[in-house]
Amino acid sequence: MAFSKKTFALVSIALAATLGAFAVPACAQAPATPWELKPDTGYAYDKDGKTLSYKMGTSNAGELLKGAKKVPKGTLFFIGHNGQLYMRSGPYLEGDGKFKFGSDQ
Repeated sequence: MAFSKKTFALVSIALAATLGAFAVPACAQAPATPWELKPDTGYAYDKDGKTLSYKMGTSNAGELLKGAKKVPKGTLFFIGHNGQLYMRSGPYLEGDGKFKFGSDQ
């Protein structure tokens, strides 16, 4: 997915605004925490922008996998200031392991 400079700037501003809501004291960065995704649970982002979870069974797992794609490792998901869910593949950590788009302080 290619971004124009304008689109990248808007997405960067959206991400900064979103992350600003979780600001921490100066010179500190909140540690990353793992998602708690559960087996046999489906997670959805519906047409109205709501996030939902569903209890799944195994009787139709083959059908579920037919249209599924693996999420590449190194993918970052975030909500923009407009409430839209975005994903970005590519580096999101600095060389020292800090979040690349975190606080500048």
